[in-house]
Amino acid sequence: MPAFKDKKSGKWFAKFYYRDWQGNNRQEWKRGFATKKEALAYEREFLEKQSNNPDMTFQSLWELYLEDMTARLKFSTIQTKKHICETKILPFFGNKAVNEIKASDIRRWQNTLINSGKNYSETYLKTINNQLVAVINYARRYYDLNTNPCGQAGSIGKSRAEEMQYWTLEEYLAFREGIKDKIFSYLCFEVLYWTGVREGELLALTAADIDLEGKMIDVNKTYSRLHGEDIITTPKTRKSRRKVPIPDFLCEELKGYIHAKYCLQPTDRLFPYTKSFLSHEMIRGCKKTGVKKIRIHDIRHSHASLLINQGCDALILADRLGHEKVSTTLNTYSHLFPHKQQSLVESLESLGAAAQPAPEPPDGDLSLITLSGIDDIPDTVPTPAMLPEKEKAPGKVIPMPIRKVM
Repeated sequence: MPAFKDKKSGKWFAKFYYRDWQGNNRQEWKRGFATKKEALAYEREFLEKQSNNPDMTFQSLWELYLEDMTARLKFSTIQTKKHICETKILPFFGNKAVNEIKASDIRRWQNTLINSGKNYSETYLKTINNQLVAVINYARRYYDLNTNPCGQAGSIGKSRAEEMQYWTLEEYLAFREGIKDKIFSYLCFEVLYWTGVREGELLALTAADIDLEGKMIDVNKTYSRLHGEDIITTPKTRKSRRKVPIPDFLCEELKGYIHAKYCLQPTDRLFPYTKSFLSHEMIRGCKKTGVKKIRIHDIRHSHASLLINQGCDALILADRLGHEKVSTTLNTYSHLFPHKQQSLVESLESLGAAAQPAPEPPDGDLSLITLSGIDDIPDTVPTPAMLPEKEKAPGKVIPMPIRKVM
């Protein structure tokens, strides 16, 4: 493992051969190291990475993971992973060998996040922890890491917030009055509240996605802005591609908005704004009307709450919201369904009463009640001789043995 010094620059460089994953011999040449030790460390780390050795540093493992997943995940997902790992994970584990990471190290890292003073939400703590778990699991599956420090350390945070924020219909109608002065802002929130689409799905809508005749919105893409660029990608999940029916009044509002837009092309975005614009309008409307501030995504929860209160079942709600599974809908909005149990019992009560009315209790002595519909009741009790003779069964009767019970 030689290292060489450039006489002109005074810097060290590493120059060596290795065999790639296809079995071909290749040369690696890296310059600019201040010391011979740094050049040799680079060569050692590079060769360990190529040999799929879990002795590599977490930084090298992360680079392999990122290279692999970039071809499999959406661009926005990769950007989220990069931000979390580069700011929350690599500063702690970057220079540590993967097979030397212990459960106690992860516990200390978790405590650092919890006590950082940045007041991370429980759901965000869970998201950060999940990214570390994903990279460690990648090493276990593809790089022969035999330990599972994340499983031993346990998780932090929660997958769902304990209390969901949403607007009632009255609160939304009051908020709407505060943003009526801007028609584009007003219509953005109208679509969000009455359809339950995600904010990225709203901002990606084009004129061609609005079916004014069929009164439908075709959700087939989503919008995000990363590093100053507008990114249009496929929706979050397969079921997120959907057609959302809209009420007549919303259809008329969209029709007027589209006709008022000058030279609007079918592929032009209806709402050429960003998520920060929606957040700014949310703050403006809440300050003006006094309605409690919620997240933009919570308007989607408000729509779900509205439909549940109107008697919508979980299957239809999941289809409208674009959830991949009905279980996602039930897990997210289960706390909104229990109050329907009493309504269900009341419905069963009314159905039972209509199908079989309760008889009125008789008056007087029950012993004096006569059988209605029978004219002649005999005064004497019939004797066995007066009863008709029973027919005898054909065949031979076989007596059964009597068994004594001890």
